[in-house]
Amino acid sequence: MAFDADPHTALSALIGYARKAGADASEASLAARESISAEVRMGELEGMEREEARSVALRAFIGKRQAAASSTDLSASGLKALAERTVAMARAAPEDPYCGLLDTGYRARGAVPDLDQSDTARPSPKTLLEMAKACEAASLAIPGISNSGGGGASSEVSTFVYATSDGFEGAESSTSYSLGTQPIAANDDEDMERDYEWRTKRFFADLPAPEEIGRIAGERTARRLGARKVDSQKAAVIFENRLAGRILSPFLGGISGAAVARGVSFVKDKLGQRVFAPGFEIREDPFVKRGLGSRPFDGEGGAVAPATLVEDGVATMWLLNAATARQLGMAPNGHATSGHGGPPGIGSSNLFVKPGVRDLAGLMRDAGKGLFITDMFSPSLNMNTGDWSVGVAGYWFENGEVFHPVSEVTVAGNLLDIYARLRCGSDLDNRGSLEIPSLIVDDLAIGGV
Repeated sequence: MAFDADPHTALSALIGYARKAGADASEASLAARESISAEVRMGELEGMEREEARSVALRAFIGKRQAAASSTDLSASGLKALAERTVAMARAAPEDPYCGLLDTGYRARGAVPDLDQSDTARPSPKTLLEMAKACEAASLAIPGISNSGGGGASSEVSTFVYATSDGFEGAESSTSYSLGTQPIAANDDEDMERDYEWRTKRFFADLPAPEEIGRIAGERTARRLGARKVDSQKAAVIFENRLAGRILSPFLGGISGAAVARGVSFVKDKLGQRVFAPGFEIREDPFVKRGLGSRPFDGEGGAVAPATLVEDGVATMWLLNAATARQLGMAPNGHATSGHGGPPGIGSSNLFVKPGVRDLAGLMRDAGKGLFITDMFSPSLNMNTGDWSVGVAGYWFENGEVFHPVSEVTVAGNLLDIYARLRCGSDLDNRGSLEIPSLIVDDLAIGGV
């Protein structure tokens, strides 16, 4: 990637311009990305895109006032104009008692760990197109698959450099490669169903074969034909590992320091208390090689480290950046995400939910009958109370075995009640930055006919 100036030189110059314009402190970042994507539908090219983007961002502080802005002009005059504009905005901004750079004592130090985030593979547009076609074709070859929502393959290379006026500087580069398809199934009864399979990896060679992804997508979709509603009732509900993270995402949002500080979290009073069933555990590790959530430092240059977010069902920590830590009177803990043109956000790295001892078949046998959810849509959540409902599709099982597909039903409950009864299977899914098994909760309200 070519820049008008070396990234480190550019950020040093930008911070210098901000100081000359009157900033007491500042942080600067430079982000660059190159991506290629190929989209197909029914074997024909739908679109081919190539994107090259680069930008520089500045957040400047004058006392307890702050402002942030970004620009794509990396020339000396462009950097100077960005600094002057941002500092002028900071002068006019209202005071924020919690803003400011991360205290230096919490900064990442020492050698940067080798997280193995960058591959040298650069698949050509032709290669990506062939992969997308092969993936979609494999799904269309499955009996019952009559159409396609499309297939796609992409490649991305990104670089991020971050520096502060008090001396921190860090850089990280990564690659990612994605491949997937969304087939459509139909039968003589004019039933129509769709599903998908998609994978993203840091290294090109780690992607499954296009034919495997397409076959899985086709088989999943074809199995959903003949879906029926079920009677409204309470029964065991199993959340498939592929989507089980969606029932945990409200908890992860609820332990964000921003939500806790604003008082809009249904777990805001649960720190150090049991939220999940005994034995439930969520572990975090930012240092996983080739992990999609790995990082050597957080979005404010903060030190990151493995941690346990939930231990034996107990919520052990909030996710904090510098501002929310100050607001809550706590220490920041490496969970800032880069604002790059705005204040930092909050997020986690690689997460691991401790598996149980029962595989999916074992969960069904133990439950006897219930709903196995493989798709969720249109969730409704009250973040203050934890009241939650979601439209779902999947399969009804009886006597421990799948009985028939199900669609147009809802499940609902209070998440604190659900979490307290949530149990884990052993069938781990690790396609993203969250490794998680299927999850089961007994006696959940199912809304049908």
